[in-house]
Amino acid sequence: MLRLGKREFGPQERVIMAIVNRTPDSFYDQGATFRDEPALTRVEQAVADGAAIIDIGGVKAGPGEEVTAEEEARRTVGFVAEVRRRFPDVVISVDTWRHEVGEAVCEAGADVLNDAWGGVDPRLAEVAARYGAGLVCTHAGGARPRTRPHRVSYDDVMADILRVTVGLAERAVSLGVPRESVMIDPGHDFGKNTRHSLEATRRLGEMVSTGWPVLVSLSNKDFVGESLDRPVKERVVGTLATTAVSAWLGARVYRVHEVAETRQVLDMVSAIAGEREPAVGRRGLA
Repeated sequence: MLRLGKREFGPQERVIMAIVNRTPDSFYDQGATFRDEPALTRVEQAVADGAAIIDIGGVKAGPGEEVTAEEEARRTVGFVAEVRRRFPDVVISVDTWRHEVGEAVCEAGADVLNDAWGGVDPRLAEVAARYGAGLVCTHAGGARPRTRPHRVSYDDVMADILRVTVGLAERAVSLGVPRESVMIDPGHDFGKNTRHSLEATRRLGEMVSTGWPVLVSLSNKDFVGESLDRPVKERVVGTLATTAVSAWLGARVYRVHEVAETRQVLDMVSAIAGEREPAVGRRGLA
């Protein structure tokens, strides 16, 4: 059982986490949801399309203009409170590596702290424990926040992913984070080149076998673009293919831009796996 906020998700339930960027320079939407009203419209549509989790970020992952903790909090805290007011049952996640921001968003009603930079601030897990919030434990290969990998290498990338993410998850539980609210993330593109991310996808079953719920953040990333030689706006098909493979291998949570399309992919995988009945059954029955 995965328990996040007020929601419980069964072992065969594939869960969508919709991305809502509160940044003016997002790699994908170039600030389309930086202002409050477009961002709230995005939340409403994502929930209608099948997202159970809304992941709010105040700093883009890549290099760019410096964003202080105070500015990150300004972009996220009030918005978290408003989403909590308008959508009382949705799970709210905040993508941050800073404990100060984690504290502020949990006070405002966040249910999950999505630590995409692999525990670079160890106090973030302490905040999650104090508030009973969920925590995403990510492999970032030791990279510093907002840096790109350069000639990074691993003897065995999945062995390193398992060592780091399971270690972070066990530490979080030892601090008091509820075990049923901890997820591990291989960190596609974070501290990795394209071949590393492809191998992490191929071997995702090894993460699933640890028993920790696996979250994947695949959406329109560079490893998809380089695999297919496609720019950012032409990576949806590759993302959905990777999503289907990840679902078949057992990932539980999917952090995405395209919610409706992802929902169809996940429902189809569930139907093939015999975990979901077809929506209708007319063929051959007339």
